[in-house]
Amino acid sequence: MTSPIGTAETHELVLPAMANHHGTLFAGEGLQLMAKAAFLAARSRAQCEVVMAGVSRIEFIAPIPVGHRLTLRAWVSRVGRSSMTVCVNGLADQPGIAPEEVLKGVFELVAVDAAGRPVAIECSYRNQEMTP
Repeated sequence: MTSPIGTAETHELVLPAMANHHGTLFAGEGLQLMAKAAFLAARSRAQCEVVMAGVSRIEFIAPIPVGHRLTLRAWVSRVGRSSMTVCVNGLADQPGIAPEEVLKGVFELVAVDAAGRPVAIECSYRNQEMTP
């Protein structure tokens, strides 16, 4: 299954190696997973390589225990000349338990050429989905 251009959806099982001493997803691991989802959405939209320029906001809404599935949904909400804003939303669930929003964040990425210099992204637009 492919995601629409400018979006990405990833799934991760929270394993013990990803957990902190409380048995829940370590925040650094969560941030890394969110950054990966943002990267995939941005690269899909830019149709070239991208680099992370910044993180505007990250919210860890609820702990994610080991054994839960984490679904991350990312979408490009703004495209500028070479930069993009990507929103990421995370839902955690377990069999028989409804998904719960646990993470959200806003990332800034820039399209780059092979030398790492910013390049223009074809056609600016704004995704009408609300930012987290």
